[in-house]
Amino acid sequence: MEGFHWYGLKLWQENSNHCNGEQTIFMKPSVNRRDSCRLCRGKNLELVLPVAASPIADAYMPTEQLAAAQPLYPLDLYLCNDCGHIQNIDVVDPDLLFRDYIFVTSASQGLVEHYRRYADEVTVDFSVRPGSLVVEIGSNDGSLLGFFKAKGLRVLGVDPARRIAEEATAGGIATLPEFFTSTLAEELRREHGPAAIIAANNVFAHADNLSDIVRGVHSLLADDGVFVFEVSYLPDIVDRFLFDTVYHEHVSYHSLAPLAVFFEGLGMQLFDVQRISSKGGSIRGFAQRIPEGRRRVNSRVTEMLAEEARREFSRPALYQRYGIEISRRKRALAEVIDAALAAGQSVAGYGASTTVTTLMWHFDLTQKLEFLADDNPRKQGLFAPACCLPVLSSDELYTRKPDYVVILAWNYAEPIMKRHHRYLDEGGVFIVPLPELQLIRAGK
Repeated sequence: MEGFHWYGLKLWQENSNHCNGEQTIFMKPSVNRRDSCRLCRGKNLELVLPVAASPIADAYMPTEQLAAAQPLYPLDLYLCNDCGHIQNIDVVDPDLLFRDYIFVTSASQGLVEHYRRYADEVTVDFSVRPGSLVVEIGSNDGSLLGFFKAKGLRVLGVDPARRIAEEATAGGIATLPEFFTSTLAEELRREHGPAAIIAANNVFAHADNLSDIVRGVHSLLADDGVFVFEVSYLPDIVDRFLFDTVYHEHVSYHSLAPLAVFFEGLGMQLFDVQRISSKGGSIRGFAQRIPEGRRRVNSRVTEMLAEEARREFSRPALYQRYGIEISRRKRALAEVIDAALAAGQSVAGYGASTTVTTLMWHFDLTQKLEFLADDNPRKQGLFAPACCLPVLSSDELYTRKPDYVVILAWNYAEPIMKRHHRYLDEGGVFIVPLPELQLIRAGK
């Protein structure tokens, strides 16, 4: 495959990081390393933010699979000095990540409501006529498409997660269990006609073959159609210290400037963008075919491009400073935890999500915590990837009584502490590691 180098990865299992003890195993090739930028194909790539290698972030394991080795994959971020795009150039085989995907949109009431408003706004803003076709790339369980369908639109989902796609289809949202490609897009246009709306939500950062996807969008989209995508916004990742959103499902971290040039090179124009609160800070972008699309470029696009240029998001120095600040927070947390352990005190973690995996491995917490507490019943009884920490109900805070609990799901620190004020009342201490270290005790 041009532009890639396939290689196997050595398992890093020193210091009993795997519960079976030290061992060295070489896996079959499951990662490719890019030698060019994902957007502009430039070769001038520079490592600007080293991130600790970790296992696949959501690979929490049941007891019967603990003997299976889990490799660590690189997460370092590189800047393309030609176009300014930030990316992970070490790409895990997407079949490993997405074919058995388990998260479903309907499990998040907040996300469902977000998609309800999304469908309302898009159909009104672009005067989408009843009977028009809406296609969603990475449609998951069809929650968004269900709202479009209720408005009298034809809908079709494309999602590689086989079980979820099958269940969505059974639930009335026709979903192809495939990765979206330009070849598939041509087939869909022949069978269903052009799409008035193509959506891609929280998946545009996941795909390595973005050029082929956008070619497919261009092929399938009606002349006056709109491509709508939502994705985490790089300035928010930096400003809000969301570096733990760096995990293997995400291979791109988008700012507007590289995206605008990328779209133009593929016959598309980014004509509008909105800031939204999803995922801690995201954008909803809108693109049209050129020259067929007639919509004028909104001033929001030019204003955000100017702000990115002012802050120099295309320069290495910004990310180097970011890395220094992350390291400062890592040291501050280590001082507190190491002092507690040296005094014979116990430390647990709170959270068992994808971001938690990145935070634990980058902050060297895998050998310092006794267990992870989590409120999701589907995670309870499993073990954290590669380090085998048990995931237990948060009720265990009162049974095991750890002296300290690091809130690894730190974006949800306020509701977690509110729910577990009793833990504080009984003498426990919550540690909030980001965006700045906080130690929370009763009455404080």
